[in-house]
Amino acid sequence: MDTLSQIALTFTAGLGNTAIRKLIDIYPDEDIFSLPPSELKTAFGTHRSVLENIRNKSAFVRAEEELRFCEKNHIRPLFFTDPDYPTRLNTPETDDCPALLYCLGTVNLNPERSIAVVGTRRATPVGRDNTDMLVQGLASYGPNIISGLAYGIDSAAHTSALDHGLPTVAVLGHGLDRIYPESNRPLAKRIIENGGALVTEYPSGTAINPRYFPARNRIIAALSDATVVIEASDKGGALITAAIAGSYQREVFAIPGRLGDTYSKGTNNLIATNRALLVRNARDIAFQLGWPIAGEQLTMDNLDDAKKLSSEEQRIVDQLKDNDILTLEEISTSTGFSLAKTASLLFNLEMDNCIHTLPGHTYQLIRK
Repeated sequence: MDTLSQIALTFTAGLGNTAIRKLIDIYPDEDIFSLPPSELKTAFGTHRSVLENIRNKSAFVRAEEELRFCEKNHIRPLFFTDPDYPTRLNTPETDDCPALLYCLGTVNLNPERSIAVVGTRRATPVGRDNTDMLVQGLASYGPNIISGLAYGIDSAAHTSALDHGLPTVAVLGHGLDRIYPESNRPLAKRIIENGGALVTEYPSGTAINPRYFPARNRIIAALSDATVVIEASDKGGALITAAIAGSYQREVFAIPGRLGDTYSKGTNNLIATNRALLVRNARDIAFQLGWPIAGEQLTMDNLDDAKKLSSEEQRIVDQLKDNDILTLEEISTSTGFSLAKTASLLFNLEMDNCIHTLPGHTYQLIRK
């Protein structure tokens, strides 16, 4: 079946993603629109309206418009039988995923490794810094970084991926004839220019509609080996993505935050209810997913030995070596880091059992 017919299937009233997939499973080498009436009747039985919609080929007018739009704008329509279609979306767990994707960009959608990074649209400075440190730590493993091009953590994840040389994929909840939010148009352009991609299941002309974004989140989760939640309130899209990832049998991670902070409630609750693993750094993700470090397979015996301080963490450790006990403000001043960045780095060092947190927001090096 050619590309035009594949697109036409998605515009055929009464045919959803699941029905299209089942049809192609039954007739893998046939053009569905050329099947004899007897075959169509066998396939659809009492669903006479669907049968008639296929027979009269009414969807082809809209499909031809969409194909012209794709050709003009260098967009790849990827049917689920296409070798370039993401295989992670073709598993038994992800059978609700789109039969057709529109892809703008050259990224490989079937990389060896892929991580989704999601979170609140109202990201704090600490959340942005944590996103950057996590993505920077993932850079040596070379995964695709997947997110949704929204404000906040999504934008921070895409930006960090670009800054650290990783391919990144933005999954949209609308057609590729627009960018939402509009202020992220330069970021979208940068993603494409640096070997990433914009991906959507929606054709051009699809209006911005809040109900499309939860559906978009299932693609984010399905494209990834694991989903990391960085800052989330007790409701929102990031938690929807985490729940979908869990239903797809994918790993879910969350970075914890301070008790009582609005945008730590969601992540802390995911961890407390065992719906997400606590993650401190990229090495925690690598260990859980079985990714090798320096050519070695991680085990519990060598996990601690494999940890290495970043240059920024080392600067804080050096200050504590020389001064024994310092306040957050003193460390921030001596290192030149912002208070938010300093707090984030100190949190990671404490999680790695390198420092003590003492009363009064003071810190001391653990001397081994």
